[in-house]
Amino acid sequence: MGTADSPLDLQEVSLLADEVRRRLYEVVTGQDQPVTRDQAAAAVGVSRTLAAYHLDRLADAGLVEVGFARAAGRTGPGSGRPAKRYSPSSREIAVSFPPRDYALLARILATAVDGPTSERLRAALASAAAQEGEELGRRSDTLPNALTAAGYEPETDHDGDLVLRNCPFHRVAQEHTDLVCSLNRALVQGALIGTGNDPERAELCPRTGRCCVIVHPESAQEVRGDS
Repeated sequence: MGTADSPLDLQEVSLLADEVRRRLYEVVTGQDQPVTRDQAAAAVGVSRTLAAYHLDRLADAGLVEVGFARAAGRTGPGSGRPAKRYSPSSREIAVSFPPRDYALLARILATAVDGPTSERLRAALASAAAQEGEELGRRSDTLPNALTAAGYEPETDHDGDLVLRNCPFHRVAQEHTDLVCSLNRALVQGALIGTGNDPERAELCPRTGRCCVIVHPESAQEVRGDS
């Protein structure tokens, strides 16, 4: 039982057993930008006071992070006090009894594959990732559902691209970025094939706070292919 940075005890994990608190946690972790107490309260349908209480409990446990900022466009005298805002924590929650450390196994394997004479291993891993993604796609009715099942948290942005707000392999990616990114792309390409889509729609596009892969809409891929 633990996280990327430090162990979580049962008391911290049990905070998410409360339905309102868990929904507030999901609101915060489901946004690209920090949310205010008012925004979180409105999203869940509770009072601002109750939302503030639960959000601060989550912050005390390190499950969300707290910052302060004024509303966009409001600066200088008369702009009011900066509002308290909540954003996802970098801590990861994983609970198992007895304790298991699959991330350690992943790091050991990644270290071996990242060795100087491991090109064939890297190719084999990419192939295996693509096969896994293809099978996942076949079991799902849509690409977003396939990627959700894999833990990517897909979301369509204003350009129509499917961005992946979470990297399921984040901990290992900190030390083996290139390897994990190539596996991510291979897996997403496999999921595209499994759902009857063009695998070339998946592109490496690293950005802080999300997975390194984005999936372009089909029309955009056709435009790039014709140019």
